[in-house]
Amino acid sequence: MKYLTVRNVPNDLAAALQHETKRRRESLNQTVLDLLRQALGVGSSQMPTNGLEQLAGTWTEDELAEFENAVARFQQIDDELWQ
Repeated sequence: MKYLTVRNVPNDLAAALQHETKRRRESLNQTVLDLLRQALGVGSSQMPTNGLEQLAGTWTEDELAEFENAVARFQQIDDELWQ
């Protein structure tokens, strides 16, 4: 294994990395390694994900009902528009 040091990281990039680290709930090192692998197409044979697996199974019944109620109108078809 190689050890690398990255210097002169701009503040906006450092902030974005910190945000991504918190979002992923991983260490900064692991986040950087994953992002480098992804950007360079190296290593992991794992398919890219959209991050939604973290949400799977986390809603309560009340939260699910609230969501379904909020999107119910999108299930309705306006017959006049489809003539």
